[in-house]
Amino acid sequence: MAVDDVTLHKMAQRLRRDCLESTSAAGSGHPTSCMSAAELVSVLFFDEMRFDPRDPTGRDQDVFVLSKGHAAPVLWAALKEAGCIDDDLLGLRRFDSRLEGHPTPRVPWVRVATGSLGQGVCAGAGMAWARKLDRSEGRVFVLLGDGEAAEGSVWEAAEFASFYRLDNLCAIFDVNRLGQSGPTMYQHDLEPYLARLRGFGWEALAIDGHDLRAVKEAFARARATKGKPFGLVARTFKGKGVSFLENKDGWHGKAVKKGEELSKALAELGDTSVSVKVEPRRYPPSRPSGAGEPRVEPKYKLGQEVATREAYGAALATLARTAPQVVALDGDVKNSTFSEKFKEAAPDRFAEAYIAEQNMIGAALGMSTEGKIPFASTFACFLSRAYDFIRMAAYSRPSHLVLCGSHAGVSIGEDGPSQMALEDLAMMRAVLGSTVLYPSDAVSAERLVETAARTPGIVYIRTSRPKGKVIYDNGEAFPAGGSKTLRSSPRDRVTIVAAGVTVTEALEAHETLAKGGIAARVIDLYSVKPVDEATLRKAAEETRGIVTVEDHNVWGGIGDAVAAAVAGRTRMEVLGVREVPRSGKPEELMKAYGISADAIVEAAKHLA
Repeated sequence: MAVDDVTLHKMAQRLRRDCLESTSAAGSGHPTSCMSAAELVSVLFFDEMRFDPRDPTGRDQDVFVLSKGHAAPVLWAALKEAGCIDDDLLGLRRFDSRLEGHPTPRVPWVRVATGSLGQGVCAGAGMAWARKLDRSEGRVFVLLGDGEAAEGSVWEAAEFASFYRLDNLCAIFDVNRLGQSGPTMYQHDLEPYLARLRGFGWEALAIDGHDLRAVKEAFARARATKGKPFGLVARTFKGKGVSFLENKDGWHGKAVKKGEELSKALAELGDTSVSVKVEPRRYPPSRPSGAGEPRVEPKYKLGQEVATREAYGAALATLARTAPQVVALDGDVKNSTFSEKFKEAAPDRFAEAYIAEQNMIGAALGMSTEGKIPFASTFACFLSRAYDFIRMAAYSRPSHLVLCGSHAGVSIGEDGPSQMALEDLAMMRAVLGSTVLYPSDAVSAERLVETAARTPGIVYIRTSRPKGKVIYDNGEAFPAGGSKTLRSSPRDRVTIVAAGVTVTEALEAHETLAKGGIAARVIDLYSVKPVDEATLRKAAEETRGIVTVEDHNVWGGIGDAVAAAVAGRTRMEVLGVREVPRSGKPEELMKAYGISADAIVEAAKHLA
């Protein structure tokens, strides 16, 4: 049911009042950034969007993403006034409140955490893509600021949304002219935003963001647009409605002081006594493809030479058949990551993200909020470009998000250091709640893909370029948090802990040491996080020292994981890359940088 303009105006003023009062009570926040968006939010929540205030799942409803996360108070106010939450708005930013300074999923209406700018449109594009896949009529609205439009990820998402014709996506640019430290790049010139959106293939419209009739008509046009995403570029004023705040520099991130200053601001807003009952409005039920038990079917022979990246692709293709909730994304390297095998098996569930890794991760996160299990693949080194997105994904607490980094380490060979990803294990271990998996052969690679598909949260799989011999039986299980002891005896004097390509080197070193009368235990630490502490501590107690060897730099990877687990119980030698590498053959590089079988033997002798 349509809401009249007088009521919507009062609601906009009410939202401004809520934001001023809550930030003043907190003593911090961004009230002026909220006030510029009040009419946009008022029309969205109380007139345009179809949703059920009792159901935050978003299923067969419109959903909202606040990309300009510092304006969280206006979101909390809209949710409270719409009857979605009953939290005390004056508890904003308190430790005992769900209403945090930037949106997080502690409030279930928040689908992804925001606040690191430029990410909301990426997530929104992923949601819209997933909704197209499920034939859901629900739309996705994203509110972003003009300041964050300087982020390249916004335009990565714009390309993606246009390419996939996501006409269920509406991005709203709150062009309020002022950033944190001064005016934004184009201030109130709306033309650059329109030109960019149209250049990327969007339908775009400029309006006065405080004109309720114009805002309503713009959203009606967005809903009627077919075949293109819609961009609404709204000219607004920061601090709108209060004379000493409106369009004034120096107020970003500052709350109005309690007392006379707050009273003066509230008085200028006038009558804000208004209530709008939001009736539940849904779309016809969609028909997602359903869910299945993720399972793989490795069929390898012992001794067969297969790269773990190839096995990863084979496992993805099997998941395409066994688990329809799995979708895949790739950064234009699908013929190297072998995710192309998933595309061959289920082309409608494959999204080519092209060379735009930030948007790839953001879109994958958005897909995860729609009940999908995204597998996003690229070269491991390029995931560092998207690390802020991965970090924010952790704060979004996704139900499931799998990342695969291939071509890791000096073992890639001739491509050289720019492609080698010597930091990714450290990077992914540092992500809160992450699981980090590193297969050594084709069987473990396939089984760990299955494990990843069954493990909630953010999971990272590290795959390798070189072919390696299959060492495990097809039926071997690889649970997260486990390890495999490949060689062991009561006479073991030293333990060698390896993962990935260095497992083969460790087994070769074991044979050489045995010939010299030194018994060595060999552990495949395929789960780098969580790590198998019990097995490692037992090895620390039963042998004279531990040698770790990894195709990664020596900081933050397997060596540090093992050292933390054994906590000083034994001596250690940590083998890994310690200097900037160069191009060469894989075997040359592994020897030159001290992670070959020969280096393991020398380190083991030193300890034994």
